[in-house]
Amino acid sequence: MKGPLFYAKILLFGEYGIIKDSKGLAIPFNAYRGALKTSSDLSGNRKVSNENLGRLCNHLSALKTDLVTFNLKDLKTDIENGMYFDSSIPQGYGVGSSGALVASIYDKYAADKITVLENLTREKLLKLKQIFSLMESFFHGKSSGLDPLNSYLSLPILINSKDNVEPAGIPSQKQGKGAVFLLDSEQIGETEPMVNIFMNKMKNEGFRKMISEEFATTTDACIEDFLGGNVKSLFGNVKSLSKIVLKNFKPMIPDAFHKVWENGIKTNDYYLKLCGSGGGGYILGFTEDYEKAQKSLKDYKLELVYRF
Repeated sequence: MKGPLFYAKILLFGEYGIIKDSKGLAIPFNAYRGALKTSSDLSGNRKVSNENLGRLCNHLSALKTDLVTFNLKDLKTDIENGMYFDSSIPQGYGVGSSGALVASIYDKYAADKITVLENLTREKLLKLKQIFSLMESFFHGKSSGLDPLNSYLSLPILINSKDNVEPAGIPSQKQGKGAVFLLDSEQIGETEPMVNIFMNKMKNEGFRKMISEEFATTTDACIEDFLGGNVKSLFGNVKSLSKIVLKNFKPMIPDAFHKVWENGIKTNDYYLKLCGSGGGGYILGFTEDYEKAQKSLKDYKLELVYRF
């Protein structure tokens, strides 16, 4: 048995903001992927994954919801027969490893599932997002449901607000100098502690004001520029966003990268922002000249995501 492939995702804009109902833009990232497989030889990562699926199955059977029902009997049987999630998506890196797993389980075991081929109305998208939020809460405690939605549909998703998501057309890639890239912090990040730090900060009125006035507004402007292909304006807004994040989200940026972050803003060689919840994993970079960024960041592992 080998299930269909589900891809990683990158939240280009909107980390933390989407928890508080501002805009976000997520795109599938096909360099990493995962699929359900079965093996009679469960050892190492396969064994860990199989045990994890057992716990996820218990979580799904305890869900109190009218939104979805699962063929839990089949799921249990398949897990007992050695099913695991075979994935190249790095865990704790902010690119949706649990999202791809959740999407694959929904795809195979949900009764009356909403399929990618039907007319995806706003109501259907919202329902999918709510279902995925309930499923993924097993991993993160609190989930927006966006990662699995992106992985399941394999489409760019524009989040207008918590109750309003739609597929987005993003400009096709150009063979220019500019790029979006991933910078590997070579540290694992954990979502839950980072989200808890954010929630505690939100109790502070000054921080709340900064989120709604500076962070959300700048994020929205970045999304508008990106979707509209306004590259010049985009880089100005991304620079502003990079400054805001460095000033207000220090705990989410690994210590070793505070200087690297500052250096990008100072030299304009590149601008960094959080990729997912931060704390480790990947950091997202934007540059008007990828070669220049590569030279500036020659001591780090970079991975290309998108070209301008």
